Amino acid sequence: MNLTDEQKKIGQDNFRRVAGDLIQTNPDRRDFLEQVTLASAVGAAGFGAAYWGYGNKLDDRLRVGVIGTGDEGNVLIGALNPKVIEVKAIADIRPYSVHRAFYGDTYSPSSLAARPGLCSVYDYADRTAAEKEIDVYTDYNDLLERDDIEAVIIALPLWLHHEAAVRAMRAGKHVLTEKLMAWDVAQCKEMARVAKETGLLLATGHQRHYSVLYDNAVDTIRRGLIGDIHHIRAQWHRGNLPGNDSWQPPLPTEMLGPAEISKAESAAKRAGGDAGLRAWRDEHRLVRELAAWQRERDKPTTSAAKKEEWDLKIAQKRAQLEDISVDATEYGYEAGTLDGGYERSAMEELIRWRIWNRTGGGLMAELGSHQLDASGIFISSQFGEKQKVNPLSVVAVGGRHIFPHDRDADDHVYASYEYPGKGYFEDNNPKQGKLADPNKKVVVSYSSINGNGFGGYGEVVLGTKGTLILEREQDVMLYAGSKVDTKVKVDAKNGLVDSYETGGGYSPAAQAVTQAVSRGYTEEIEHWAVCIRDKAPAETLHCHPKVALADAVIALTTNVAIAENRRIEFDPAWFDPESDAVPAGRTPVKASAVKA
Repeated sequence: MNLTDEQKKIGQDNFRRVAGDLIQTNPDRRDFLEQVTLASAVGAAGFGAAYWGYGNKLDDRLRVGVIGTGDEGNVLIGALNPKVIEVKAIADIRPYSVHRAFYGDTYSPSSLAARPGLCSVYDYADRTAAEKEIDVYTDYNDLLERDDIEAVIIALPLWLHHEAAVRAMRAGKHVLTEKLMAWDVAQCKEMARVAKETGLLLATGHQRHYSVLYDNAVDTIRRGLIGDIHHIRAQWHRGNLPGNDSWQPPLPTEMLGPAEISKAESAAKRAGGDAGLRAWRDEHRLVRELAAWQRERDKPTTSAAKKEEWDLKIAQKRAQLEDISVDATEYGYEAGTLDGGYERSAMEELIRWRIWNRTGGGLMAELGSHQLDASGIFISSQFGEKQKVNPLSVVAVGGRHIFPHDRDADDHVYASYEYPGKGYFEDNNPKQGKLADPNKKVVVSYSSINGNGFGGYGEVVLGTKGTLILEREQDVMLYAGSKVDTKVKVDAKNGLVDSYETGGGYSPAAQAVTQAVSRGYTEEIEHWAVCIRDKAPAETLHCHPKVALADAVIALTTNVAIAENRRIEFDPAWFDPESDAVPAGRTPVKASAVKA
């Protein structure tokens, strides 16, 4: 990461060319990729489905309810394929989330691209037209009572995943829940047990399992081109600072007109001076933004097209303010006082759930789980097909280093993990479990911080012969040895070697590897739906309960290591859904005794 544009281009070209060359040695993949490329299917809907070997259209679409339509729920709505999924209902307690579920997030072009809304995805004229086919519920239990809904997508705050998933499965619904699987390991195991008992498919949204880019990176590792992995460096750095934190969105207040705002600001300044005025403006940020946007919209010089844009934004802002009507305590959210004396309302816990340990899992659950999942995929690829290798130990530190006492989740975490490397097990067979050389380990270093986004997010995989860099789930770069400024080619005997030979462009197969960049959201939902229709076994899912449990164990054990300031060795029983062993907290109960 932090490479020059020229170094990035060299690495991207290297990866395309080498991946394309490898495909030529695999007739099935070569024929498929050349076929879809020549048919102009690359980059179009359906490439991921064709790549992973499932259909991207169902004659009988899966009838789904979406539970939780906030930030991540809206991303999942934007990823739906209307040829596979028929949305019958949505459920959310916040008017703001329901509004965005239909119209998308109009605050910026980038947010609208990620969250286009149901009207756009399903080509409804407006919410009124959409609601003729899609029902809206506040209580998701009403949605679960519907016989015509076969499955649910759950994108609620983390602390509610277990409750909603268990209730859904008890109601006979298949489930796809956002990551992390659940708030603690006991809950994860109980969800896995209920899924097994009911025979329903439970998937978890770690989308890197459905990324074509990541799969081709894994293929490069599996073939030994970068040699033996001995270190992975991963990070997710963000520029969030006090007063400008994406996990601390503004809270709703009563709507006020321009005259009322001016009067209230004057009163706040008389009472508290400039500090009092700043505090009032911060508390009423949404009200002030709404007034400012309305003024811009009403200017005589504003074009008709611009007025339409402002109308969409203003409607969304009004919906955000309507959240004040929600009684958060009715849904289990609590007011509280932090150690530093900060008073948190139940509404704040609802809207800013990621920054509270009671409702979220902090940086490791929200961000680190993705990248430790990816690291595990890379390391496991050295042990043969469909092997899942778990870490041996973790040591970690963290804290609230830049934010005041307005949260209890850490804003910085740093962790190091020991994984078994190639040669650690006898016959390179993890299932056999006999050690060959305990020194053959891979260390994964991870950091997730706020306050400085330099380097963004991604993973650097260092092998004995070369290096793979994966950046922002969009680019993969490949380098021989430790150099980042030379072209590379594949030598049948020695793997990657430096070369200034550039060849004559890309084959169709090489182009296909990176032209259809998808983060995997669409593919994970499509495959889940197809598996349900095909009555496929749970293990057919790329992120079935045992895989999702492992990701949760790693993230949640890291939180324990930080809290207790100690090194923790992972117990293999923690990764077994049938075992009652957990790294912390209560032990799980049998499937028959699991209650939501």
